Amino acid sequence: MNESAALNESGAGLPVSSWLEAEDFDNNRTLALSSAALEYHVNPWDIMLCLSGTVIACENAIVVAIIFYTPTLRNPMFILIGSLATADLLAGMGLILNFAFQYLVSSETISLITVGFLVASFTASISSLLAITVDRYLSLYNALTYFSEKTLHYVHLMLVGTWGASLGLGLLPVLGWNCLDDASTCSIVRPLNRTNLTVLAASFFVIFALMLSLYFKICKIVCHHAHQIALQQHFFTTSHYVATKKGVSTLAIILGTFGASWLPFAIYCLVGEREYPSVYTYATLLPATYNSMINPIIYAYRNTEIQRSIYMLFCGCFQTKGSYRSRSPSEV
Repeated sequence: MNESAALNESGAGLPVSSWLEAEDFDNNRTLALSSAALEYHVNPWDIMLCLSGTVIACENAIVVAIIFYTPTLRNPMFILIGSLATADLLAGMGLILNFAFQYLVSSETISLITVGFLVASFTASISSLLAITVDRYLSLYNALTYFSEKTLHYVHLMLVGTWGASLGLGLLPVLGWNCLDDASTCSIVRPLNRTNLTVLAASFFVIFALMLSLYFKICKIVCHHAHQIALQQHFFTTSHYVATKKGVSTLAIILGTFGASWLPFAIYCLVGEREYPSVYTYATLLPATYNSMINPIIYAYRNTEIQRSIYMLFCGCFQTKGSYRSRSPSEV
């Protein structure tokens, strides 16, 4: 007998559902359990999501602070990395707040605001990854003019588009595109209705396809550059082969990590039904949050300029000798 049946028999009212909770169905446990009833335990999946959010927030808060307080990190590449870190920071905070509100406050309004905040944050994170991919492609395709004002203009346009679209998608549940009035339209992620979740999943696949296309073009440019260098030097050295292989491997790791994190959840959003056990939703959503945990490692902490800034901020033992120019993505 599940918790819903126990509440009904005792005559107690069922608390407001969490943003991941589906309506009560036979043989299905609810995703979120209220802490108001002492005999009920906190869902372990919710604890893992909260812990994931805590790690995400801490990692990305450092990146945001480093970029904000370091004047030399102002070129387009670091602006986009800062956008990605900000989005992931907000996503981590959203996971923490969702856990707190879910077990401390029972309110449909707060549930809508929380899910809208998370949708906007994760959408901004994924869109920022696409913007970084575009920036890397431009840095290779237009290497000679990359540091011009035109590039900075493109970056600002991408930022406006990224955060504008993310905010718009995040506001949809709050403005009425939800299933609170009609439980039959609920998706695997309550209170989002199935149409809303389908739009979000389709948007992800479009972004993922664009990233695949751009990274394929980047690989072609990298291999072409390596071939040109080999022709100029009349032979293809081992170092050239190793560098080219390393560059292609890095791109494969970036795409593989992103796909492995988000594809299971995106696919389940399209094929899953609200009657399915909630464990399937948790099992696909949790890896998706790991992408925001890995992003600062791939895009920030491996960068030498950010490493130098971290040493200066926390250790105070690294002294720079003169000024240095931030490298472009193509140089990285």
